Amino acid sequence: MTIKIVKASVLALFAVSVLSAGAYNAQAEKDRKALVDYMMKKFENPLKNRAAHFPYSTDEELKNNMTPVTKVEDFRLGSYAFNKEGMAQYEEIKEMPPYEDAIDAGEELYNNTKGIKKCFPDPAIAGEYPKFDDKKNRVVTLTRAINDCLVANGEKPWKVTKGKLADLEAYFAAKSTEAGKKVDIKIPSKAAAEAYERGKKEYYAQRGYLKLSCANCHVQGAGKRVRREYLSPLLGHMTHFPVYRLKWQGLGTIERRIKGCEKNQGETPHKPGSDWTAEMVYFMSYMSNGLPVDGPDIRK
Repeated sequence: MTIKIVKASVLALFAVSVLSAGAYNAQAEKDRKALVDYMMKKFENPLKNRAAHFPYSTDEELKNNMTPVTKVEDFRLGSYAFNKEGMAQYEEIKEMPPYEDAIDAGEELYNNTKGIKKCFPDPAIAGEYPKFDDKKNRVVTLTRAINDCLVANGEKPWKVTKGKLADLEAYFAAKSTEAGKKVDIKIPSKAAAEAYERGKKEYYAQRGYLKLSCANCHVQGAGKRVRREYLSPLLGHMTHFPVYRLKWQGLGTIERRIKGCEKNQGETPHKPGSDWTAEMVYFMSYMSNGLPVDGPDIRK
């Protein structure tokens, strides 16, 4: 009888443990599904949704240049998913991608930089980061993981916005795309869930002298024009970094892009690679869970 009671207690504790572990991402899943639902409904028929979402666009623009989005995975293309003219330009540039040299440089770094191959034996890992490290109690972006590896092997960390680090990330992204990997971000603990919530809070917080949030442009504002360019949606943002921006004439990490967005908001940017940036990236990445990795890529 005693043995039966002990077994029952152990099984009950195990069940509670499994349930708790699975529940840490419950709110994040609600957020992600709500975002997917919002974006799919918004872009399923831009002309029909003009009053609700595109009040400043003309009927001609919505009918002739805005492509309805019917598959959620198309959001990996950013604004090109619904921008017919932009998609044509994108496909033309992709015939001879300007980031190919960066992928080659990244492969050389992977093979010849002390410790890197040991830290990352499988280079097809772009969709697995950021991760939450419970021992260090912090979000580990791919950028941080690379620099942590370098330091652990007696090397100096690389600049987090461009250069060698962006090249190596481009190689990781290319191998992940080639392998058909998808974004797969985990929230394994209460501390991880709290980090996610902080990132979400900052994404929706109004900042800077313009009093804008990231969501103003990339959730509510997704699909609206700023001059000739359409604002891209949060859904899919983290599938394709690092990116080669025509404005930069070079490759940059997500840390570089966030810094530029903060400047555009009229805010003094947080330090790239900071905990603030890492938690923002954690939230953004979870929102793209399940979408195909599609990097590196090109944006204007």
